[in-house]
Amino acid sequence: MIAAKYKEMLGAKSVIRELSEYATARGKEIGYENVFDYSLGNPSVPAPESFKREMIRLLTECDSMAVHGYSPSLGIPSVKEKIAESLNKRFGMNYTGNHIFMTSGAAGAIAHAVRCVTVPGDEVLTFAPFFPEYHPYIDLTGARLKVVPADTGSFQINFECFEEMLTEKVMAVLINTPNNPSGVVYTKETLEKLAEIMTEKAEKYGHEIYLISDEPYREILFAGVEEVYVSKFYDHTLSCYSYSKSLSIPGERIGYIAVNPACKEAETIVNMCGQISRGIGHNCPTSIIQLAAAEVAYETSDLSVYETNMNILYKELTNLGFTCVKPGGTFYIFPKALEEDAKAFCQKAKKYDLILVPGDSFECPGYFRMAYCIDTEKVERSLPALRKFVETEY
Repeated sequence: MIAAKYKEMLGAKSVIRELSEYATARGKEIGYENVFDYSLGNPSVPAPESFKREMIRLLTECDSMAVHGYSPSLGIPSVKEKIAESLNKRFGMNYTGNHIFMTSGAAGAIAHAVRCVTVPGDEVLTFAPFFPEYHPYIDLTGARLKVVPADTGSFQINFECFEEMLTEKVMAVLINTPNNPSGVVYTKETLEKLAEIMTEKAEKYGHEIYLISDEPYREILFAGVEEVYVSKFYDHTLSCYSYSKSLSIPGERIGYIAVNPACKEAETIVNMCGQISRGIGHNCPTSIIQLAAAEVAYETSDLSVYETNMNILYKELTNLGFTCVKPGGTFYIFPKALEEDAKAFCQKAKKYDLILVPGDSFECPGYFRMAYCIDTEKVERSLPALRKFVETEY
């Protein structure tokens, strides 16, 4: 007998992936340059030249087993030390390499983090709108993901609902800032209040409540937005990071967990990750990518195009009458649809070769996401199609 749970999941494919596949197929008919595909959050800028040079150096100058052999199960020690040093210098932390666990991207980091701090039957809270894959990330561990309704006025945190839902069963809270899909960055005030409530509830219930911070967009911040590091606000934070967006290397699948040194049993949690890897097969990320990413830990790709694209779209959308919270980072924007049914809205947009993702996927009905990680020239060419869509249909 095959596993029924995973067979059932075949009937619930990712809406984002389905739309991306549709856009690809449509592109074969009319030319992909004529399809305004805002579906998939795939970085559109090249990796830094320094990353390429380091990859070439490692391949041509270093011992073959050092770059192609298995890494230690917790990650290469020199890599972990460099990452800790970079976080300390940027954010005023005091990590050592013993607080870092190397993973296959942020997804791998969350997979380990959740298993470290929950057991089957526990609850994990997250906030709408959120990345749809959080459900399999959490639910398939045996824990249960529960969703706090969105504060659609600001896309900060709906604290009234959060306090009601933060029951004794909750062992972890999962946040994502800068946020996919809204593009909103949690403010210092939001994080302070979040930490205050979690601390009070942990004391009341007599057990730790961990904060799992999903941070792949941490470096994509726009002008005037304050950079805040979540672990500075709450001791029991597990930061889950990926180099996919900052270095534009999503296919390399490299990231890490950084356990706040102030967290109770911080180093034990990192060591536990090594044991968790034995069960879920996320062990030993690629050695050469670990080495190369650590060498450019202070650098990013040229991410400025995302702010350029955001400003173009935000201006056009608001001029067309859309309600929209202006993004503070990422490469996503999350306007309110022009009718109650966002699925119907996005289906109509396809007639104009505009590929938009309904907010239902992010448990925020009535909104839609545009991933503007595409060339600016194509963003500008999409505007007449957007105007025609709105004028004709609404």
